Amino acid sequence: MDIMKLYNDWCSNANEDKDLITELKAIENDENEIYERFYTSLKFGTAGLRGVIGAGTNRMNIYVVRQATQGLANYVLKKYGKGSVAISHDSRIKADLFMIEAARVLAANGIKVYITKELEPTPVLSYLVRYFKCQAGIMVTASHNPAKYNGYKAYGEDGCQMTDAAATAVYDEISKLDIFNDVKIADFEESVKSGIIEYVDDSVYDTFLEKVMEQQVNPGICKGSGLKVVYTPLNGTGNKLVRKVLNKIGVEEVDIVKEQELPDGNFTTCPYPNPEIKEALQKGLDLCEKVQPDLLLATDPDADRVGIAVKDYDGSYRLISGNENGVMLTNYILSCKKENGTLPEKPVVVKTIVTTKLINKLCEKYNCELKNVLTGFKYIGEVILNLEKKHEENRYLFGFEESYGYLSGTYVRDKDAVVASMLVCEMAAYYKKQGKSLAQVIDGLYEEFGYYINQTYAFEFDGAAGMQKMADIMSEIRNNSPKAIDKYNVTKICDYQLKKETDIITGKVDDINLPTSNVIALNLEGDNAVIIRPSGTEPKIKLYITAVGKTHEDAVNICEQLVKSAKALIGC
Repeated sequence: MDIMKLYNDWCSNANEDKDLITELKAIENDENEIYERFYTSLKFGTAGLRGVIGAGTNRMNIYVVRQATQGLANYVLKKYGKGSVAISHDSRIKADLFMIEAARVLAANGIKVYITKELEPTPVLSYLVRYFKCQAGIMVTASHNPAKYNGYKAYGEDGCQMTDAAATAVYDEISKLDIFNDVKIADFEESVKSGIIEYVDDSVYDTFLEKVMEQQVNPGICKGSGLKVVYTPLNGTGNKLVRKVLNKIGVEEVDIVKEQELPDGNFTTCPYPNPEIKEALQKGLDLCEKVQPDLLLATDPDADRVGIAVKDYDGSYRLISGNENGVMLTNYILSCKKENGTLPEKPVVVKTIVTTKLINKLCEKYNCELKNVLTGFKYIGEVILNLEKKHEENRYLFGFEESYGYLSGTYVRDKDAVVASMLVCEMAAYYKKQGKSLAQVIDGLYEEFGYYINQTYAFEFDGAAGMQKMADIMSEIRNNSPKAIDKYNVTKICDYQLKKETDIITGKVDDINLPTSNVIALNLEGDNAVIIRPSGTEPKIKLYITAVGKTHEDAVNICEQLVKSAKALIGC
C-alpha cells in the first residue's frame, strides 16, 4: 500500500468538508500522523464502524460513512431486490451530518429511507426497523466513547445488530468500492420532496412508549411511593423519553442534572460518558448530596445503557454495578411475577458469558432457564428471535450484560435504557413501600447466595502495533494456558475461538455451541473465574474477574489477588 499516494488522493478528492481539508493540510509534513490515518481502513464488523472523527480511511468522516452505506445498499439490493432502511443518530459531533450522508447514498440506490427529525436513543432505532419492516437500520453513535469518537451501528431486518455473516457480506461489498468514485449520492432535499427519504412521524414514538409501558411488573406501584430520583442523560439522547416514561408511571420527584441535560457532543462535564465510570456520574452524585434522592439514574449518550447509584445506610450514595443491577432486576421480575401469577411456564433469562454467575443461583431458585450467549446484545436478540420462531417469545423475561445493558420485552432487539430506567424506578418504589432500600436488596441477595464480586479492567493498545500486541497475548494464553491463577486451580477452560470446553479435572472436551469469538474463560475453584477478551469495538483487552467469598471482605481479598495475577498473565 502506497500511503502517501492515498493521502494525496484524499487531498485532491476530499473537498466537501472544510474540517477535513484543514486537517489534511495540517498533517502534510507529519509522516506519523499520515500513517495513523491511512495505514488501514476502519473495518466494518458486527458492531458496524467506530473510530476517531477526522480525515483518512482509519477515521470517521463523510467519505467512510458513504462508502460503508454504499456497501450496505449493495448488500440489501442483492439480498432483497429492494428494501428500506431506518436511520437515526445520537448527540455526537457530526452525527446528524453522517445520518444525512447515509440517507443520501441509500436514496441514490433507490432504497426507501426513514429518518428521525432529531436525535433518538439506539433502542428507538431498533424499534423503527421492526415498526417499518425495514431490511436494515443505521444508528450513528459511538455509544459511551469519548467525544473524539463517532460510530455507525448497522442493524438487520429483525432489529438486532448485524450477525457475523451479514456483517461479513456487507464488508465484502465495501471492500470492492473506491471510496470516491464508486459511491452513488443523491440530493437530500430533493429526496425528501420525492418521498424516498421520509421523516418519522411523532406518533411512532408514542407507540414505542406504549410498548415500554407494557413491560411494567407492578403497574401503579410508583404512585404515592414518595420515590425521589436524580437523572442525568449525560448530554445524550435519553432526556425526553426517559423523563416521559418516569412521568407516565408516576415518579413525581425527578431532579435533572442541568449541566448534562441538553445534547452536547463535546461532553464537557464528563469527558468519558460511560455510566460504568464513577467520574461520568460525579455531577449526578453531587446533586444527590444536595437533594437526597432514593436513586440516581444515568443513561449513556445513545441511551441503550443505564447506570445507577442508591442511597446507602449512612446516607452516602453507593454505585451499583451493571451485574448488581441486573441481578436485582431479574430477582424483582421473577419474584413479583411468581407472586402475582404472571410468570410464564419455562421462563427464560439471558446473560452474556462475562456476566455474573450469581444469576445462575437466582435462576435455579425460580426454576428459570438461563441461556448464556457471547458478548454483544445481538446474541440476546437472537435468543428472542429463536423463541419467536417457535411462538414462545412470551417465555423471554429479561436479558442483560455486565456493561449496564438490559432488555425486558421483545419490542426491540437491543438493550434499552428507557425500559430499564422505568423498571429500576418501579423496583425501587416496590421495595420502598416495604421499608427497604435497594442497598438492602442487593446485600440481602449476597447474604442468600454468597458474595460475588465482579470487576472489569480494560487495557489499551493503541495504534498499529497495539493490535499485534493484543493478538500475541491471546495466542500465548491459548497455547500455554495457566494451571492456576493465584492459589486457585483452573478447573475448566472455555476457548470460544476454538469452540472447545476442556474440563481440567476429568480431561473431557466438549464443543461450545456458540458463534466463534476470541474469548478465553478460565474457570477456577470456588466458582471464581478470569475471562480474557479483546474488545470488538475498541483497541483494548478486557479482563473480567469473578471472586466469590463467604463475606464481602473475603470476596474483596480474593478479587484483589485474582486481579494482580490476571494482570501479570497478560503482561500489564
